[in-house]
Amino acid sequence: MTIGPAPVLAFLVGFLHTALFVLISGDAGGRRLPILLIAAFFGAWIGDAVGARIGLDWLLLGDFHLLTASIVAWLAIAVVAIVGVLVPAGSPYARR
Repeated sequence: MTIGPAPVLAFLVGFLHTALFVLISGDAGGRRLPILLIAAFFGAWIGDAVGARIGLDWLLLGDFHLLTASIVAWLAIAVVAIVGVLVPAGSPYARR
């Protein structure tokens, strides 16, 4: 059984964009950091699939659609960051 390059590259792209987000925001997020990394990973993987499906070939790394993967990874990071702001950790509605 072999692993294709898409999940590996999606993890690397997701890790890079998560690190950039932490660097820009100046906050590691505590318990939110693994969720940010997972969201960026799946966002990059989905972004690659979307880029392949709609045929955006502007920035490729082999068969990996880097531009759409990066855009969707940032969208996933933004969703996690917005939800993290809307539901603070001390709230009675936050998951414990």
